[in-house]
Amino acid sequence: MENNINTYDVDTLNNIKEEAILAAKQAVENYLTKWNKMTGGNSYGEPIYCGFAYTKIYNIKGNTKLGRAMKAAGFKKDYTGNYLIWNPANYHGQSMDVKEAGANAYSEVFTKYGFDAHTNVRAD
Repeated sequence: MENNINTYDVDTLNNIKEEAILAAKQAVENYLTKWNKMTGGNSYGEPIYCGFAYTKIYNIKGNTKLGRAMKAAGFKKDYTGNYLIWNPANYHGQSMDVKEAGANAYSEVFTKYGFDAHTNVRAD
């Protein structure tokens, strides 16, 4: 059964967001555990490819019921008119790879609920 995202209210969006944040944090933890097991880490304890990762949620107009609920749930639009969730795992390291793992997990949860969500990265 396909999810109808247009029926989601603020509480539902907050629950999805909480699930996505937990998934992102777990993905970061898993990535770092695997990295350290494989390599012993480096002097920073993480992969050293620096950059940024974020999730974008596309195709939701702000003047719709869903758009208003997204705003009420704390989502913010970027300059392109899409919702942007910067570093969803709130990872404080510099590794783009680690941040990307978190953003991928976050995007996957929102995709599971019917959103057009994608991970984006930018090297520093």
